[in-house]
Amino acid sequence: MPRVSEPVDPSLSGWHLLGAAVRHWREDVRHLSQREVAKAAYVDDGDLSKWERGLARPHADVVTRLDAALGAGQQLVALHGTVVELDRLRTVAMNRPAEEEVATERRRLLQLAAAGIGVLGVCGEPVRRLLDQSVGGDFRSLEEWDLACADHLYALRTRPPAQVAADLLVDLLAVRRQLETASPADAVELQRFTAALSSVHANALTRLGEHGGALRWWRTARQTADASGDLRLRLLVRGEEAGHGLYGQRDPETVLRLLDSAERIASGPSVDLLTTRAKALTMLGRHDEARQTVNALAVLAGAGVVPDSFGFWKPDQIHFAESWVYAGAGVESAADRAREDVLGLARTYQYGANVRLHEALCTVVQGGVDEGMRLAARVIDPLPSPYRSHHIIETGRMVLRAVPYDQRDRPAVGEFRELLALGSADRNA
Repeated sequence: MPRVSEPVDPSLSGWHLLGAAVRHWREDVRHLSQREVAKAAYVDDGDLSKWERGLARPHADVVTRLDAALGAGQQLVALHGTVVELDRLRTVAMNRPAEEEVATERRRLLQLAAAGIGVLGVCGEPVRRLLDQSVGGDFRSLEEWDLACADHLYALRTRPPAQVAADLLVDLLAVRRQLETASPADAVELQRFTAALSSVHANALTRLGEHGGALRWWRTARQTADASGDLRLRLLVRGEEAGHGLYGQRDPETVLRLLDSAERIASGPSVDLLTTRAKALTMLGRHDEARQTVNALAVLAGAGVVPDSFGFWKPDQIHFAESWVYAGAGVESAADRAREDVLGLARTYQYGANVRLHEALCTVVQGGVDEGMRLAARVIDPLPSPYRSHHIIETGRMVLRAVPYDQRDRPAVGEFRELLALGSADRNA
């Protein structure tokens, strides 16, 4: 049989971190015994015990099976790859100039620490030790940070959320360390970048269904946006927080309260906030108010929208809100127009999938339950597992909730419910 693990030097904290992450997912998240996980992952429970204690190095295929058995959403796989890379750097260190090796390993240690925070959710002792080792810092110019924000925002729109979250943590750690020694002028700009990166990270965590972590990062985004004094950014962050709260993270009434608070800061409505208000009202069944809000949104947008400096705002957001509102009210012609507008502008897989789910929602609201279920299934079923974000699954649940109670035992409804359950499991597998 092929070897599934190799002994390692127990002083290498990277393997202890991987072991701590496996144990965290097994005990704290899934509440499983070592025997149960070993059986599900087709490994020996004695080997699993060694891996959790950092005494042996599991091979990549074993980590993939453990990740799937624990529903870790590829986070253990990503952490394993980082630890392996750190080992590689140590192996080849003798062939590099000392200064280059120190700088490179410091960067990898920072990445490893970030991966550990992403997996464990807290800065535990293994992560603290790694951060202590990363002497110095990854200091960048303001122009480089601006480019980093643009890159992460683009990644959010085109790549699986697990990958986005893992990559982001490295820069979030780096920018917060740079803030500690920045000049007052640079600190203001770094606060802006921290707010933007924190918003993207909270968005990614929401897409992964990790709502507790997302809420903490939204709070960080708000605090740093406020510290920057940039009113447009303060409103943008609050609009983003409220909007993503509608995907199972917060009650729609709570989202409306967040919007009321943001509008007091703005001294009136804004396009960012009205799009979310219209969607929240639809979720509460207040369809007339939602349509009135969409009309007000169109008037306000017609006067011109000042884009934010980071590129969060896109014109398709207005049409997406229209699609949501008209589909929820069963106004087919208006929903169709809005959907086509979104598809003509959107360059994100998530908007494309969700707006097609709006079509299924509208069909169900109009009484076509079986056809609506089939439409929704045709959107979700072909999506690769890493792209079945919580936003998409939650929009599917919105379609399901629109089915009248007396029709929820129909076979098509049951089949779609099973697909949603499978989609949730796949996203975490």
